[in-house]
Amino acid sequence: MNLSTSYLGLPLRSPVMPGACPLTGRIDTIRELADAGAGAVVLPSLFEEQVLSAQTGPLPDERPIAPGSDAFFFTPREYLEHLYQATLAVDIPVIASLNARNLDSWIDYARQIEESGAHALELNLYFLPTDVSTAGEEVERRMIDIVEAVRATTTLPLAVKLSPFFSSFPHFADRLAHLGVQGLVLFNRLYQPDINVRQRTARPKLELSDTSELRLRLRWLAILRPHLKVSLAATGGVHSVNDLVKALLVGADAVQVVSCLLRFGTTHLQFLVRGLEEYLEKHGLTSLGAIRGALSLGHCANAEAVERADYLKTLQLWGS
Repeated sequence: MNLSTSYLGLPLRSPVMPGACPLTGRIDTIRELADAGAGAVVLPSLFEEQVLSAQTGPLPDERPIAPGSDAFFFTPREYLEHLYQATLAVDIPVIASLNARNLDSWIDYARQIEESGAHALELNLYFLPTDVSTAGEEVERRMIDIVEAVRATTTLPLAVKLSPFFSSFPHFADRLAHLGVQGLVLFNRLYQPDINVRQRTARPKLELSDTSELRLRLRWLAILRPHLKVSLAATGGVHSVNDLVKALLVGADAVQVVSCLLRFGTTHLQFLVRGLEEYLEKHGLTSLGAIRGALSLGHCANAEAVERADYLKTLQLWGS
């Protein structure tokens, strides 16, 4: 069965890959994931704050995000070494990840990541405005400036990981595509703190995704697929073989998984790959090309009308 696909111009043997997470912060688990059939691996993110801290000293209130999350906290030098060792350990593409919110000196690490052997770079743009004077145009301009700076710094294939919170997401996605970005990753999960009512304090809380989160990704993949020639990756809410197939049907070129691997272990990736093979065989298909994008909105004469009709139909189905 041919599960090969192309992502960011890179040939992948399968569309399933672990996203940035603690599992890809260890060489032994990277090998396990490759043996399980991963098409590529995305390393944990190197955060803008980590780079600046290494340059200027510890930041105020610097502390681990979660107990036992050491794999997420390489120094910049350790990160580059881990990247290099990962490329030696497996024969699948190794994608580095940078997480940023400002235009600063950390951008030079995009060049160093390329020099350390990465096959591609995923740029995770995380910016949550809290100032009422910050306009949406300013947020988009900041992101565009970062992408332009990174694009000018490295020749690596570049994917941008985004949140869904834009007034016109298709327009912004198209702007990125015209900057020389090779792919988009939908979507970043923005973590919301919980509240400790007894102590009356905010409490950081990380919860794994569930399948319900996939629907937002499916909607936007279906919308974007007909309009953009860049690679599209789904991330968030893919736990089962059915979830994987859904993402491919609406147009994903690749599918990143994290929560299901943290919950069930690295062997779950093999379960997904084998399940995808069985799905294609059951339907008499020989390659992913037969299903990729089959349910995108490119097959609709009036996509906006279809979206509106689906909205009304969903409301009418309540309780039925």
